[in-house]
Amino acid sequence: MERIDRVKHALLAMQRYNWEQGVAAQAFLEAGDAHTALLMALEAANRQKDDGRCAYIGGSTASTDPCAVGEALIAACEQMGDPVLIAAKERLLRWAMELAPRNAEGVVYHFSDGQEFWVDSMYMLPPFLARAGEYDEALRQLDGYWKALLLPEKGLLAHRWDDAAGVFVRRDAWGVGNGWAAAGMARVIDLLPMEYTEQRERLIGRVKTLLTSVLALRREDGFFGDVLDDPASFDEINCGQMIAYTIFRGVCAGWLDASWIASAQSIYETACACVDGYGLVRPVCGMPTFDLPGTAAEGQAFFILMYAAREKCLAMKKA
Repeated sequence: MERIDRVKHALLAMQRYNWEQGVAAQAFLEAGDAHTALLMALEAANRQKDDGRCAYIGGSTASTDPCAVGEALIAACEQMGDPVLIAAKERLLRWAMELAPRNAEGVVYHFSDGQEFWVDSMYMLPPFLARAGEYDEALRQLDGYWKALLLPEKGLLAHRWDDAAGVFVRRDAWGVGNGWAAAGMARVIDLLPMEYTEQRERLIGRVKTLLTSVLALRREDGFFGDVLDDPASFDEINCGQMIAYTIFRGVCAGWLDASWIASAQSIYETACACVDGYGLVRPVCGMPTFDLPGTAAEGQAFFILMYAAREKCLAMKKA
């Protein structure tokens, strides 16, 4: 069995929470497996709460994580024309646009029972909004999270901000968190209509800031620190996969130049060496507590996303 197939099989065997279901569905969608993405979106719709949040499991109070499946759900609606799926998509969009708790500026909190912004939300929510045609709302969310979480002296983003207290809950420049942000902005860039020129250029500038800052902190062994600028934090590769995915995608779309490819290819080669005989990518920032090296559904999914984006780049180069 080829490496990519082992990674896919291992991902499908994993238990998944709402954001994990979403990133997994997106991975299969971008890898060209629309049927598996459809089935994963359908399962997320089957587990929808009355308030619209999808893939509900385990008593989650997350506000933005249930929206991670949104792009795959929209694709499933377009593929099938199923009124059940369409109704589920509309309920999820209503949650995102109207019901999810947010601050006075309209920026959505990560949980429905708190007032924190998490960097993860930059991936979970805005791409769904942009795919649904709610471009201004997608940009509002990205701008709000960027403003709250940016560490300007580092060119990186912090993990968690308490909006009520006005303090960082976790100021660490979490590697995977910065990967979530870069990948989420990359998808929104590609979804914005051409008339959003200024906003698009603003996002591209932010992505370049993150890419430059993250790549400068890559370790000699090819990995990244769980906390990017903390030499004592453990090695992991999922941040790298997220950064490589962002680069391959940006080069393919033309908003990054080819000079970035060498870094992405080097990370890709490191990640390939991390796939074991089971198809598990390790070490990544690992489940269930994400504070130790291990395995995770998002680590599997981003290997697939990185692989698919690289394949697209190679195909364009040959064309």
